[in-house]
Amino acid sequence: VQLQASGGGLVQAGGSLRLSCTASTFTLGSSAIGWYRQAPGKEREGVSCISSETTTHIDSVKGRFTISRDNARNTVHLQMNSLRPEDTASYYCYTRWRGNDYWGQGTLVTVSS
Repeated sequence: VQLQASGGGLVQAGGSLRLSCTASTFTLGSSAIGWYRQAPGKEREGVSCISSETTTHIDSVKGRFTISRDNARNTVHLQMNSLRPEDTASYYCYTRWRGNDYWGQGTLVTVSS
């Protein structure tokens, strides 16, 4: 399983970005997919997750972030609106499949004030 995360960049506070997680040899629709982030000097934290039936978000991003699937493109998106400087971090997509953890490479999101 190889995950690829993309879509990061530099944006001003209040702006938006859409992150994408894709896989070339794995069907994302067959597993729960999570987005995590890690800011400099901080531990990695889970941000959002999508399973077959539900989506969850941490409180700090509720109402601003949306996670969704595009099964036709084998992609999971994280739409991030109303971005804040504290959202600055490297973002990683993640899945657990058959007892193993798989991480995409990080995509850097920088929000300037």
